[in-house]
Amino acid sequence: MELLQLQYLMTVARLEHMTEAAHALHVTQSSLSKTIRRLEEDLGVPLFDRTGRRLRLNESGKIFVRRAEKALFELEQGRREVQDLSDRAEETVKLAVTAGSRLPAILSEFRKRRPGAKFHVQMQTTREMQESLQRNEVDFALSSPPVQGVGIGCRIVHRDPLILAVPESHRLADRASIELVQLQGESLVGVKKGYGTRDLVDQVCRSKGMSLDYVYEGDEPTRLLALVEAGIGLAILPETARGRHESVCYLRLEEADLSREIALLWTEGRYHSQAAEQFRAVVLEHFEKMAEER
Repeated sequence: MELLQLQYLMTVARLEHMTEAAHALHVTQSSLSKTIRRLEEDLGVPLFDRTGRRLRLNESGKIFVRRAEKALFELEQGRREVQDLSDRAEETVKLAVTAGSRLPAILSEFRKRRPGAKFHVQMQTTREMQESLQRNEVDFALSSPPVQGVGIGCRIVHRDPLILAVPESHRLADRASIELVQLQGESLVGVKKGYGTRDLVDQVCRSKGMSLDYVYEGDEPTRLLALVEAGIGLAILPETARGRHESVCYLRLEEADLSREIALLWTEGRYHSQAAEQFRAVVLEHFEKMAEER
């Protein structure tokens, strides 16, 4: 049994299609098919049910893949640990975020403390983030709401109330607070369903038997204040995303359950490089300082 066979197996199991898997692995389909066939011959059992080029793990395949995932995970952790000890080139810290409003300040502090550090950040939905963690594709994730899953470690780092942003010329601009029900008939701008803030607002609206009218739904929360400023709509956003826009006013939302939790997430058992551990420390210190300044 070879390491290459296991790596190919995991890709085919994930994509369930030989042509797509071959393309993802940058190998020919015939080469991939032969590799999987040799693995099945070594094991003495087929691992897939085949329908044309579509493959689906059978019971034997599911059992073997669970073990193979653990084996490949341990090998990858060993590689990372040895590389870290050998003090070779700085490893890239890989991040996924659904709650990114504090990320610029966090990354700025991280770079000050570790000037040679590299990082790669992906904005993801809650479901995408859970999958990234379970596939060990990221070192850490900043998520709201916290993600639940087998093998996922979680630490709540901040509780963040939601607020309403309105243009200074809007009829509500001189108010200090408002209830959700009073926003019916207003145009709103927000992130798509699947992001924590939006899902929380939708959940509270359903409990009240109401809905809001979104004229813009995107995947870049940082754009929302510019849209509010332009008079396109009102925005419900976390207090930590509050910007310094002179022509935008902020109102407190009166519903007590409109408050999100920000969590730092990781894959349990995953080895973290010195750079990744330093990033964890920066995140925790950043939110602890925020709590002290409240």
